[in-house]
Amino acid sequence: MIPGGRAPEYIRTDPDVARIVPYFFERGLPVGTICHGPQVPAALGLLRGRTTAAFPPLRTDMEMAGASFVDAPDVVDGAMVSCRGWPDLPEWSRAFMRVLEGANVSL
Repeated sequence: MIPGGRAPEYIRTDPDVARIVPYFFERGLPVGTICHGPQVPAALGLLRGRTTAAFPPLRTDMEMAGASFVDAPDVVDGAMVSCRGWPDLPEWSRAFMRVLEGANVSL
């Protein structure tokens, strides 16, 4: 789960984040992003060819990272579930729970 707000601006440069986030993407493990959260996988080159929601002003950033941007409360792309921000949390939470329920997770 990658939070929104200003956190992604700072954590996307952390070496541990740069190790952990690709681990989840490469293995198809569930990843949730909220609001500015997609900035992290975008900075790591993990959104190319994917579909994501994000805080609407980030549309250009997501598209420059190679993602298709969708202005919706719950966007599911494989095991990644994204939303625009906190008002979308009810829809996002239901979608993320469905992905978690269907995940065959072994770390």
